[in-house]
Amino acid sequence: MATRSRIGIELSDGSILSAYHHYDGYPEWLGRILNTHYNTKEQVAELIDGGDMSTCWGEDKQPEYYSARGENCPPRIDKNMKVFLAFGEEYSYIFRNGEWVCYNMHEFEDSKLPEVVEIPSGALMA
Repeated sequence: MATRSRIGIELSDGSILSAYHHYDGYPEWLGRILNTHYNTKEQVAELIDGGDMSTCWGEDKQPEYYSARGENCPPRIDKNMKVFLAFGEEYSYIFRNGEWVCYNMHEFEDSKLPEVVEIPSGALMA
């Protein structure tokens, strides 16, 4: 079963470049992986440049991009945070000002707006 998420980086003009992430998108796993292994602007940009993925941390400690299986799923660009947060993944992550922010999108709760949630501390999968 998937916990779908989106990983984005805020660009200098306020737009967001992002990629879809299929498995284990909850903060206790993906949030900690991002904080542990993708914590610089360069690392985040390289991760997202690969496009949509099954996971950013596979068995070989590398992203498993859809492009590796022949699919064309490049990163998405949104003009601002409002548009970035308007899509339907369960969690959205944005790298801005040198740190990760996680949003619970409340995908299955129509009456709730996206809200910032804490990413648990501690390294994961060293």
